[in-house]
Amino acid sequence: MAPTDEAGQAAPHPPTLGAPTPADPPGGPPPADPVAGRPGSGMPRWLPRAMVLALALIAVFQLGSWAFHELTGLLINILIAFFLALAVEPAVSWMAARGVRRGLGTFLVFLGVLVAAAGFVTLLGSMLAGQIIKIVEDFPEYLDSVINWINGHFHTELRRVDIQEGLLRSDWLRNYVQNSATGVLDVSAQVLGGLFQLLTIALFSFYFAADGPRLRRTICSVLPPARQAEVLRAWEIAVNKTGGYLYSRGLMALISGGAHYILLEFLEVPYAPVLAVWVGLVSQFIPTIGTYLAGALPMLIAFTVNPWYALWVLIFVVIYQQFENYVLQPKLTSKTVDIHPAVAFGSVIVGTSLLGAVGALIAIPAIATLQAFLGAYVKRYDVTDDPRVHGHRGTGAGRGVVRGVGRLWRRRPGAALPGDDRDGSSPDA
Repeated sequence: MAPTDEAGQAAPHPPTLGAPTPADPPGGPPPADPVAGRPGSGMPRWLPRAMVLALALIAVFQLGSWAFHELTGLLINILIAFFLALAVEPAVSWMAARGVRRGLGTFLVFLGVLVAAAGFVTLLGSMLAGQIIKIVEDFPEYLDSVINWINGHFHTELRRVDIQEGLLRSDWLRNYVQNSATGVLDVSAQVLGGLFQLLTIALFSFYFAADGPRLRRTICSVLPPARQAEVLRAWEIAVNKTGGYLYSRGLMALISGGAHYILLEFLEVPYAPVLAVWVGLVSQFIPTIGTYLAGALPMLIAFTVNPWYALWVLIFVVIYQQFENYVLQPKLTSKTVDIHPAVAFGSVIVGTSLLGAVGALIAIPAIATLQAFLGAYVKRYDVTDDPRVHGHRGTGAGRGVVRGVGRLWRRRPGAALPGDDRDGSSPDA
């Protein structure tokens, strides 16, 4: 029953939520906006700043990538200069300790390296030029011998004059001459670029070596004392390993070159001094396979003198490689760059893949520095005296395997047990 007031009239009901009111349209009240009713509705304040920050980071990353790509050549030259400065640091420091100014000492060291490199390039160039001239002069005789062999075996009537005229009138030779003429400018540009790179490396390495103490002081001035000690320790390790690597390799190159010079001079092979220097440098600064690569050129020159001489050179190269690996190299590099040959070869491959020929040159001193630096912080323990450490298995291991195989063999279907007779009957039957 509906409630009534004192006058007996029905009391008006309160308006029901959502019910249509006289002010509402016929279809009912409009749907409420769920977002508009929340406090702080709209775009968050941090969203525009985050978008601007993300765009700025992307722009900085793109700019850094572009700058790094454009400056890759300069960075590689600086890296080469830094390792070269580390290599000459012991010699410069030795001269500075005896009263010579670091600038003058660095200049004298670089002058000696420049004179040695120029002499080697001059001797090697003269040898190659002489061989090329000899090949050009003897080419008609080689061609006549080849033509006579072809005519004798295949019953042809070839003549050297016809072959020469055919080559001179061929389109291949004309196109080759035109391409060579157009490529002269490219070769000149590459030569000038190479000279500029050498000048850049020489200047940076000179400043790194001459101002080494100032450079270390500048780096340490922005670091706390504990970090300064670590940086100086790493720098000292890098100097010792890089310098030790180059000096030990240089000594082995001198020994290798002297040994091969004696052999080539005994066999009367032409250009023996140049070939000996070639073998010494290539065999020492290209690990593992450098000796065989370096011995290919002396073998080729010796083959032109006498084929048997090439065989003797090959035998000597193989024997000397074993002597160097097992006798000479361990004594000279035990205190400088004691790296396993497999690790050295792998580091050269990785360095070549990353930086080309430059990586091949600096890979071994870089790995030696990293190995020495990590060895100073990695804690090592005494290895237990277990035969398995040396690759020896226990004395009963092989016997246990044999017993297991025999037990399985006896358990096969139809096999007689050890207590059975030959006819298969049991002795207790």
